Amino acid sequence: MTYQRPQDVVEKALAASTADGQIAFVVEGSEANLRWAGNSLTTNGAMRSRRVVVVSFVDGGAGMAAGTVTRSGTPDIAELVAASEQAARDAGPAEDAMPLISETPPGAGDWDADPAETSIGVFADFAPALGEAFGEARDRDELLFGFAEHQMSSTYLGSSTGLRLRHDQPTGRVELNGKSPDFSRSVWSGVSTRDFRDVSVAGMAREVEQKLAWSRRRIDLPAGRYETLLPPSAVSDLMVYLYWTMEARDADEGRNVFAKAGGGNRIGERLAALPLTLRSDPFEPGLETAPFQVTGSSSGSASVFDNGMATPAIDWLTGGVLTNLVRPRAWALKTTAPATAAVDNLVLEDPTATQTPAEMVAATERGLLLTCLWYIREVDPQTLLLTGLTRDGVFLVENGEVTGAVNNYRFNESPVDLLGRAVQASRTERTLPREWNDWFTRAAMPMLRVPDFNMSSVSPAS
Repeated sequence: MTYQRPQDVVEKALAASTADGQIAFVVEGSEANLRWAGNSLTTNGAMRSRRVVVVSFVDGGAGMAAGTVTRSGTPDIAELVAASEQAARDAGPAEDAMPLISETPPGAGDWDADPAETSIGVFADFAPALGEAFGEARDRDELLFGFAEHQMSSTYLGSSTGLRLRHDQPTGRVELNGKSPDFSRSVWSGVSTRDFRDVSVAGMAREVEQKLAWSRRRIDLPAGRYETLLPPSAVSDLMVYLYWTMEARDADEGRNVFAKAGGGNRIGERLAALPLTLRSDPFEPGLETAPFQVTGSSSGSASVFDNGMATPAIDWLTGGVLTNLVRPRAWALKTTAPATAAVDNLVLEDPTATQTPAEMVAATERGLLLTCLWYIREVDPQTLLLTGLTRDGVFLVENGEVTGAVNNYRFNESPVDLLGRAVQASRTERTLPREWNDWFTRAAMPMLRVPDFNMSSVSPAS
């Protein structure tokens, strides 16, 4: 089958349109991965993919309707466009209808460039370092498990209004588990990366070694509220979930934690006791992401009519105060508020913080130090109460020293409440969310000290 450049696929789709408007985009992807178990590589692989999305807009007289059809591989473009137009005719007027974006946003990219690619060669330095870590783990009678993955996606978006936008997105992650031979002790370390050049396998292995050493002494503690040090990974999992719920419409209509009692939203209210800023920036060093919106479906946080809209840097919290919510253009027009788009990264920081996570541990009289969270689920959207489990290491800190590993817990906490109760934050560092890294890897977070984290029950999880 003859190869078609993604730009040519977009142009062909736009040329085939008979609708009142069209958005077409192609996501060209490549991926390389390594997996290992019991101190040995088990698999490696490389994959290629293509996703073609056409959104057609049809005015049936009662209002503009939108229809989206997605295909993988090399579809029949004429059939795809016709199916999208039929989907629009069948859909009825869209409540988020707006004129399509026509102004080219900053960072539009080089439309004519070929797609960026990754390959197994991205692990040229990583793999030998991993082999050294395997040998050292064998010498200590410990086992290493995990995986490394690197993806590169190039998105080409065109519109009937003349937009021609392109973005290359590298995404990498490493998860390293350390276990004792009898599997009674398990710990974790994880990092995100754009290119693997900044991944220190030796540093991750040292972290795993240290946590396994801490785990040799087991301490059973009951459920209850404990002073708890939430490391950056755990903080990111909680803040990412909070970010996903920051929809202005849900707040304005009283359906989420950002709704104000009596009506409206809580913008302008102080949510955090510390002067924390929660922000997103498509040009954040090390966390770069697309500076414009690309979506194939509408929701409370995005609209197909907003494809190509600029997604500039934005503060969600400033100095602990809620300053923005995600608001597509249609809802912004209805509420006479500014349109704000989600960005695919998240940074939480306290500009007054001076201590590192290690220094915060050293300053702890008695408390719990977590490794990570998992199986997080929402209990109550009105308060954003979440439940989940601790995993791969809960440690007791006494007089600034880790004295042993504690049993795991189920927790019940709202990240909004935690912001209000956190009494200290460390300096912010790039981190990998443990629970959400299949969908969200670009995060930088501090460690947070919470004086009364709610460990609601003891969990048998390891």
